[in-house]
Amino acid sequence: MYERLAVRSSTDKGQPGRCQRCWILDAFCICGVTPVVPTLTEVVVVRHERESWKSTGTARIAAMAMPRLRILDFTENSEPAKSALPAECGPGTHVLFPTDESAPWDGAAVTKLVVLDGTWRQVRRMYAKLPALHAVPKLALPENLTKVLRLRESKFEAGRSTLEAIAEAIALLEGAPLAAPLHALHATYVEKVFRARGVWEQKNAV
Repeated sequence: MYERLAVRSSTDKGQPGRCQRCWILDAFCICGVTPVVPTLTEVVVVRHERESWKSTGTARIAAMAMPRLRILDFTENSEPAKSALPAECGPGTHVLFPTDESAPWDGAAVTKLVVLDGTWRQVRRMYAKLPALHAVPKLALPENLTKVLRLRESKFEAGRSTLEAIAEAIALLEGAPLAAPLHALHATYVEKVFRARGVWEQKNAV
Protein backbone atom coordinates (compact mmCIF):
# COMPACT_ATOMS: atom_id res chain seq x y z
CA MET A 1 0.00 0.00 0.00
CA TYR A 2 2.60 2.56 1.03
CA GLU A 3 5.78 0.95 -0.30
CA ARG A 4 6.59 3.23 -3.21
CA LEU A 5 10.29 3.14 -3.96
CA ALA A 6 10.92 2.30 -7.60
CA VAL A 7 14.12 0.33 -7.06
CA ARG A 8 13.33 -3.01 -5.43
CA SER A 9 14.97 -6.37 -4.94
CA SER A 10 13.50 -9.69 -5.91
CA THR A 11 14.35 -13.00 -4.34
CA ASP A 12 13.93 -16.66 -5.16
CA LYS A 13 12.62 -17.98 -1.85
CA GLY A 14 13.94 -21.43 -2.71
CA GLN A 15 17.57 -20.34 -2.80
CA PRO A 16 19.86 -22.55 -0.69
CA GLY A 17 20.60 -21.04 2.71
CA ARG A 18 17.50 -18.87 2.71
CA CYS A 19 14.46 -19.38 4.95
CA GLN A 20 11.49 -20.33 2.80
CA ARG A 21 9.08 -18.60 5.18
CA CYS A 22 10.60 -15.17 5.85
CA TRP A 23 12.95 -15.29 2.81
CA ILE A 24 15.91 -14.01 4.84
CA LEU A 25 19.26 -15.83 4.92
CA ASP A 26 19.08 -18.63 7.48
CA ALA A 27 21.61 -16.97 9.78
CA PHE A 28 19.29 -13.96 10.14
CA CYS A 29 15.88 -15.72 10.02
CA ILE A 30 13.16 -13.98 12.07
CA CYS A 31 10.68 -16.86 12.25
CA GLY A 32 11.71 -17.78 15.79
CA VAL A 33 11.02 -14.28 17.10
CA THR A 34 7.88 -13.50 15.11
CA PRO A 35 5.01 -12.77 17.53
CA VAL A 36 1.43 -13.96 17.27
CA VAL A 37 -0.90 -10.95 17.26
CA PRO A 38 -4.54 -12.06 17.73
CA THR A 39 -6.48 -9.07 16.43
CA LEU A 40 -10.25 -8.79 16.54
CA THR A 41 -10.08 -6.98 13.21
CA GLU A 42 -9.86 -9.19 10.15
CA VAL A 43 -7.33 -7.89 7.64
CA VAL A 44 -7.49 -8.65 3.92
CA VAL A 45 -4.42 -7.55 1.96
CA VAL A 46 -4.94 -7.12 -1.77
CA ARG A 47 -1.39 -7.55 -3.03
CA HIS A 48 -0.19 -6.55 -6.47
CA GLU A 49 1.32 -9.59 -8.14
CA ARG A 50 4.71 -7.89 -8.41
CA GLU A 51 4.82 -7.62 -4.62
CA SER A 52 4.51 -11.39 -4.28
CA TRP A 53 8.10 -11.93 -5.38
CA LYS A 54 9.69 -8.85 -3.84
CA SER A 55 12.05 -9.73 -1.02
CA THR A 56 11.26 -6.42 0.70
CA GLY A 57 7.49 -6.90 0.76
CA THR A 58 6.19 -6.61 4.32
CA ALA A 59 2.65 -7.93 3.78
CA ARG A 60 4.15 -11.42 3.86
CA ILE A 61 5.79 -10.64 7.22
CA ALA A 62 2.51 -9.27 8.60
CA ALA A 63 0.77 -12.50 7.57
CA MET A 64 3.33 -14.51 9.54
CA ALA A 65 2.31 -12.69 12.74
CA MET A 66 -1.43 -12.17 12.27
CA PRO A 67 -3.74 -15.21 12.26
CA ARG A 68 -6.61 -13.05 11.01
CA LEU A 69 -4.76 -11.67 7.98
CA ARG A 70 -5.30 -13.10 4.51
CA ILE A 71 -3.68 -12.12 1.22
CA LEU A 72 -5.54 -11.87 -2.10
CA ASP A 73 -3.29 -11.50 -5.10
CA PHE A 74 -4.14 -8.95 -7.78
CA THR A 75 -2.93 -10.05 -11.22
CA GLU A 76 -2.84 -8.22 -14.53
CA ASN A 77 -6.48 -9.12 -15.22
CA SER A 78 -7.51 -8.09 -11.67
CA GLU A 79 -8.08 -11.67 -10.54
CA PRO A 80 -8.49 -13.36 -8.10
CA ALA A 81 -9.10 -10.23 -6.04
CA LYS A 82 -11.87 -8.88 -8.28
CA SER A 83 -13.95 -12.04 -7.88
CA ALA A 84 -13.35 -12.43 -4.15
CA LEU A 85 -13.78 -8.86 -2.92
CA PRO A 86 -17.57 -8.43 -3.29
CA ALA A 87 -18.11 -11.08 -0.63
CA GLU A 88 -15.50 -9.43 1.59
CA CYS A 89 -17.04 -5.96 1.61
CA GLY A 90 -19.99 -6.31 3.94
CA PRO A 91 -21.00 -4.05 6.86
CA GLY A 92 -18.08 -3.12 9.06
CA THR A 93 -15.54 -3.24 6.24
CA HIS A 94 -13.23 -0.26 5.69
CA VAL A 95 -10.43 0.20 3.18
CA LEU A 96 -7.08 1.55 4.27
CA PHE A 97 -6.14 3.66 1.28
CA PRO A 98 -5.18 7.35 1.13
CA THR A 99 -7.74 8.63 -1.36
CA ASP A 100 -8.84 12.25 -1.51
CA GLU A 101 -12.06 11.19 0.20
CA SER A 102 -10.27 9.77 3.24
CA ALA A 103 -11.33 11.15 6.60
CA PRO A 104 -10.18 10.53 10.16
CA TRP A 105 -11.82 7.51 11.73
CA ASP A 106 -15.11 8.57 13.33
CA GLY A 107 -15.31 5.63 15.71
CA ALA A 108 -17.60 3.55 13.50
CA ALA A 109 -17.32 -0.21 14.00
CA VAL A 110 -14.57 -1.73 11.84
CA THR A 111 -14.60 -5.51 11.74
CA LYS A 112 -12.65 -5.95 8.52
CA LEU A 113 -9.89 -3.86 6.97
CA VAL A 114 -8.91 -4.11 3.32
CA VAL A 115 -5.34 -3.02 2.65
CA LEU A 116 -3.99 -2.39 -0.86
CA ASP A 117 -0.36 -3.43 -1.23
CA GLY A 118 1.81 -2.04 -4.02
CA THR A 119 3.49 1.11 -5.23
CA TRP A 120 1.49 4.32 -5.15
CA ARG A 121 0.83 4.03 -8.88
CA GLN A 122 -0.09 0.34 -8.66
CA VAL A 123 -2.46 0.93 -5.76
CA ARG A 124 -4.37 3.66 -7.58
CA ARG A 125 -4.79 1.42 -10.62
CA MET A 126 -5.82 -1.50 -8.43
CA TYR A 127 -8.44 0.60 -6.70
CA ALA A 128 -9.85 1.76 -10.05
CA LYS A 129 -10.17 -1.87 -11.20
CA LEU A 130 -11.84 -3.10 -8.00
CA PRO A 131 -15.36 -1.60 -8.05
CA ALA A 132 -16.37 -3.53 -4.93
CA LEU A 133 -14.17 -1.14 -2.93
CA HIS A 134 -15.60 2.10 -4.28
CA ALA A 135 -18.52 2.25 -1.86
CA VAL A 136 -16.51 0.98 1.12
CA PRO A 137 -15.70 3.63 3.76
CA LYS A 138 -12.08 4.80 3.79
CA LEU A 139 -9.93 4.74 6.88
CA ALA A 140 -7.17 7.34 7.13
CA LEU A 141 -4.20 6.95 9.46
CA PRO A 142 -3.15 9.74 11.80
CA GLU A 143 -0.07 11.70 10.84
CA ASN A 144 3.10 9.94 11.94
CA LEU A 145 6.07 12.18 12.70
CA THR A 146 8.32 9.42 14.02
CA LYS A 147 11.33 8.66 11.85
CA VAL A 148 11.35 4.95 10.99
CA LEU A 149 14.10 2.98 9.28
CA ARG A 150 12.65 1.14 6.30
CA LEU A 151 13.90 -1.18 3.58
CA ARG A 152 12.38 1.13 0.99
CA GLU A 153 12.62 4.85 1.46
CA SER A 154 9.62 6.90 0.39
CA LYS A 155 9.57 10.32 -1.23
CA PHE A 156 6.29 11.01 0.55
CA GLU A 157 6.13 12.22 4.14
CA ALA A 158 3.19 9.91 4.80
CA GLY A 159 5.03 6.95 3.28
CA ARG A 160 4.91 3.73 5.28
CA SER A 161 5.60 0.10 4.66
CA THR A 162 2.51 -2.11 4.48
CA LEU A 163 3.37 -3.74 7.82
CA GLU A 164 3.71 -0.29 9.41
CA ALA A 165 0.37 0.82 7.99
CA ILE A 166 -1.36 -2.29 9.30
CA ALA A 167 0.24 -1.83 12.73
CA GLU A 168 -0.89 1.80 12.90
CA ALA A 169 -4.40 0.84 11.86
CA ILE A 170 -4.55 -1.83 14.57
CA ALA A 171 -3.29 0.72 17.11
CA LEU A 172 -6.08 3.05 16.07
CA LEU A 173 -8.80 0.41 16.14
CA GLU A 174 -7.71 -1.85 19.00
CA GLY A 175 -5.11 0.06 20.97
CA ALA A 176 -1.37 0.69 20.90
CA PRO A 177 -0.42 -2.28 23.16
CA LEU A 178 -1.78 -4.80 20.65
CA ALA A 179 0.01 -3.07 17.77
CA ALA A 180 3.35 -2.76 19.59
CA PRO A 181 4.57 -6.28 18.65
CA LEU A 182 3.88 -5.49 14.98
CA HIS A 183 5.97 -2.33 15.13
CA ALA A 184 8.71 -4.29 16.89
CA LEU A 185 8.51 -6.99 14.22
CA HIS A 186 8.95 -4.38 11.50
CA ALA A 187 12.05 -3.01 13.23
CA THR A 188 13.48 -6.53 13.66
CA TYR A 189 12.77 -7.45 10.06
CA VAL A 190 14.47 -4.32 8.70
CA GLU A 191 17.50 -4.86 10.93
CA LYS A 192 17.90 -8.52 10.01
CA VAL A 193 17.59 -7.83 6.27
CA PHE A 194 20.17 -5.05 6.46
CA ARG A 195 22.47 -7.24 8.55
CA ALA A 196 22.11 -10.03 5.99
CA ARG A 197 23.15 -7.52 3.31
CA GLY A 198 26.07 -6.33 5.43
CA VAL A 199 24.85 -2.71 5.55
CA TRP A 200 23.26 -2.50 9.01
CA GLU A 201 25.88 -0.21 10.56
CA GLN A 202 25.70 2.14 7.59
CA LYS A 203 21.90 2.26 7.51
CA ASN A 204 21.48 2.51 11.28
CA ALA A 205 23.87 5.48 11.45
CA VAL A 206 21.82 7.61 9.08
